[in-house]
Amino acid sequence: MGTMVISGTVVLVILGFGNHTWWLVAVALLFVYMQYGRGGTSASSSGGASGAGPGSYRAYRDRRDKQARWDRRYRREHPLESRRQARERKG
Repeated sequence: MGTMVISGTVVLVILGFGNHTWWLVAVALLFVYMQYGRGGTSASSSGGASGAGPGSYRAYRDRRDKQARWDRRYRREHPLESRRQARERKG
């Protein structure tokens, strides 16, 4: 789906050299794709008030825990590099 949108956008941009209205159509196509095409349907991406709270926090917590596990693993496997990065952050 993404390849078709990108190729369609390229075609519209090429057509836009003759008629600038096609550029507006290309921008509109990209906007619609970014809003509705990537994350599934618009209802699932916006979420309701009752479903958005715990589900989004749970997803946030899962991402945070996963990132912490990766950070700990990186520090364990690359101790010299992680110390150098810590020194650069401090000063």
